[in-house]
Amino acid sequence: MAEISSAAKKKKAKRSVPYGEVHILASFNNTIISVTDKNGGLLTAASAGGCGFRGSKKGTAYAAQVACQNLITVVKEYGVKTIEIVVNGIGAQRDSVLRYLLESFNVRFIIEKTPVPHNGCRRKKR
Repeated sequence: MAEISSAAKKKKAKRSVPYGEVHILASFNNTIISVTDKNGGLLTAASAGGCGFRGSKKGTAYAAQVACQNLITVVKEYGVKTIEIVVNGIGAQRDSVLRYLLESFNVRFIIEKTPVPHNGCRRKKR
């Protein structure tokens, strides 16, 4: 049986992506941040739960901040310089994530996609 040496394995080169789109989903219980290229292919994603926070701590602004810092380090390896931000959800974490992204990248624009009811649910009968 032939043995494969570790020198024979080649590491896959990461592709260079100058432009990315950041999607932020901020719910009351968790924050999920994902980065895609212009075609919608996922580059990387991070969440407060994936960074080791459990329970009610996942919904805090600090947990979202840690997730965003982890995401930024991975995205910088792809060579992303300019981003667009798409924000969805109502959570206290949105501001801390946006603050870190604005410091780290050139932001073209920010899109708000949080659903807002126009007239709300139907009222209860009298």
